[in-house]
Amino acid sequence: MRYRIAGALAVGLGLAAVAVASPVQAASPNIVLSEVYGGGGNTGAPYANDFVELYNRGTSAVSVAGWSVQYASASGTTWLTTALTGSVAPGGYYLVKLAAGTSGGAALPTPDATGTTNMSATSGKVALVTSTSALTCGSNCATATGVRDFLGYGSANDSETSPAPAGSNTVSVNRTNPAADADNNATEFATAAPSPKNTTSGGGDTCGYPSPRIRDIQGAAHISPKNGQAVSGVRGVVTAVGSKGFWFQDPCPDANPATSEGLYVFTNAAGSAVVGQDVAVDGTVSEYRSGGASSTNLTVTEIATPTVSVVASGKPVPAATVIGSGGRVPPATVIDDDANGDVETSGTFDATTDGIDFYESMEGMRVQVTAPKAVGPSNSNGEIPVIGDTGTVRTNRGGIMIRSGDFNPERVILDDYILAGSTPTGVNVGDTFTGPAVGIMDYSAGNYKLDLTGALTRVSGGLTPETTAATPAGQLSVATFNVQNLAPSDPQSKYDGLANVIVNNLAKPGILVVEEVQDNDGATNSAVVDASQTWAKLIAAISTAGGPTYDYRSINPVDDQDGGQPGGNIRVGFLFRTDIGLSFVPGTAGDSTTAVGVVNVGGADKVGLTLNPGRVDPGNAAWAATRKPLVGEFRYAGAPLFVIANHWSSKGGDDPLFGRNQPPVHSSEVKRGQQGDVVAAFVSQILAVDSQARIVVAGDLNDFEFSVAVGKLITAGMTDLPSTLPDAERYSYVYEGNSQFLDHILVSPYLAAKSYGYDVVHVNSEFAVQVSDHDPQIVRLPLP
Repeated sequence: MRYRIAGALAVGLGLAAVAVASPVQAASPNIVLSEVYGGGGNTGAPYANDFVELYNRGTSAVSVAGWSVQYASASGTTWLTTALTGSVAPGGYYLVKLAAGTSGGAALPTPDATGTTNMSATSGKVALVTSTSALTCGSNCATATGVRDFLGYGSANDSETSPAPAGSNTVSVNRTNPAADADNNATEFATAAPSPKNTTSGGGDTCGYPSPRIRDIQGAAHISPKNGQAVSGVRGVVTAVGSKGFWFQDPCPDANPATSEGLYVFTNAAGSAVVGQDVAVDGTVSEYRSGGASSTNLTVTEIATPTVSVVASGKPVPAATVIGSGGRVPPATVIDDDANGDVETSGTFDATTDGIDFYESMEGMRVQVTAPKAVGPSNSNGEIPVIGDTGTVRTNRGGIMIRSGDFNPERVILDDYILAGSTPTGVNVGDTFTGPAVGIMDYSAGNYKLDLTGALTRVSGGLTPETTAATPAGQLSVATFNVQNLAPSDPQSKYDGLANVIVNNLAKPGILVVEEVQDNDGATNSAVVDASQTWAKLIAAISTAGGPTYDYRSINPVDDQDGGQPGGNIRVGFLFRTDIGLSFVPGTAGDSTTAVGVVNVGGADKVGLTLNPGRVDPGNAAWAATRKPLVGEFRYAGAPLFVIANHWSSKGGDDPLFGRNQPPVHSSEVKRGQQGDVVAAFVSQILAVDSQARIVVAGDLNDFEFSVAVGKLITAGMTDLPSTLPDAERYSYVYEGNSQFLDHILVSPYLAAKSYGYDVVHVNSEFAVQVSDHDPQIVRLPLP
């Protein structure tokens, strides 16, 4: 708003011209017109009444008692007044309710003043006057005595500089940045959906911030209610600065924990933002989805293409919200139980009971985990999964278990995205840290992550690798071990590490089912499929480590037909000792495409194989782009033993636990279910000939002990040994902090009825330094 003092220029003969008084123009220092709507109650109108909204852009409360809001038509000189009462807090709004139309619409929020003026929806003049005396001007009213602010819109013949755009029945005329006043209606106002606010709507707190507040942009939802809209003057204190933008947070939160008070500003460069600056941000609200539009990841709300103004510096950053005791306690078991579809469009949001909504309600905010404990090892990306002082089923070694229906929403991942090196390396399960973990709640790659703003130091929990007991005389031990893409090109240290596990931690098992053995040129995508060099190098390393001499059996796959790393041609196979009276039953070895059969050989053995070793139904569509199972018949102490080596399809392509689809779609389960059917059918063929047959099914089944796929084998009569363990011991793999079973050993009824020893040997999955990402496991069988 301009203030002008009329002046005169005195000119005397022989005297210099002297300015007695000159026009003075100034913006309103406090109360301004922030929104005008004249379409109330008209056809299609969202509200039943016209209204004028005021905003206090000043730093202290202003009394408007004795003031008025006045209206005249676009070219009129008759001014209709509405008297005001009360006061407007700094950063607060004031709503003046005016005449109603006849076509309906929603009621306005409770008005702070009420009048009967019927305004035009499209064109008119509105003045904020510091008295209740009606104006008499027809033009130049913006500079009339007592006029604090003035708005001409549409075809108005009077305005500050130039008129604002015309309104309509469905849009109001809005000041784009209520905190600013440049005395130009045309550039400072735009049309938008009406959004009437009164003295209890936003603002008005000790911050004195205008609307929209950050919480209005975040909303109680995964997608901002203002997505795609331009916003202006969004205020907050800078809390952290990243390589592509910065985070800022409202230091005056409301009482609703479901709406985040923090927000990311995407500048596409490090920029010049400084922690502690109080900034005002203009830009467009957008939702960024890592992985692209087709990804099942959630989005992160941000302000893009921003213009940032520094209001003040040196402000304290808002206190971090505590996760855990004394703060907000995360849900213990439920990630989401409302959606059954896309959480971004479900219309449900429960930040108290649903983990996915709990973390979303703090997106972009400063957050603290007071006493973090590692439930998974640190990785090369600077990530460490932790929990605070909550958690449901814990492992005996400090991790946290998954169970059917409980995938541990209390986990959160510490990340060094903001502060490189802030997450220590070499972290194992059970380790703790000096001080709390404080950072910004963020989301990427299917997980909520706490991007640390201060470095942590590791405190070792003292975790050490396990060693299993030696196999008693007269028993045969059978183990399984995924050796993670083992190739001749791997460093000797990997072979030595694997050999050490086999010799010392696994105590030299009689039979070892091995998964992920690559061909002789590893990941080189050639026509090579033979893996004899890989097997020979592993056997030699075992011998060097003080182990016995092992032999091996395997069948080379068809090139590039068994999945895994391109060119690697991973396969399953057997290592077996040659010094304990164990033998591989002589027979014709199968090839990559011929199915092994079960035959009744009569006599004491009863059952035999047409091929040894042989592949189980390799032509079945269930094994497309997947490792085919390998069966081998062994003999120990005069007793036959059938071992079926497996490496079923991975979980690649499944939805993340914290993805937009809830419950997550596990598309890979279908194929593993089919694979379970094939192996179960083969087991049933053996048992149909000899119900007392000694059968071991072992390997990386890539599924949980409670899964449908593993259930197929159980239905066929096999006992899943992982399912016999207490909850706190049920894991061979740790993924994103979730301890879980992917590797299995199952035994036939005859063996299950015997007194056996079963052990998962934790040497890899809990440790930052690994020779494989899987833990081996072993069963000791009394044979015959």
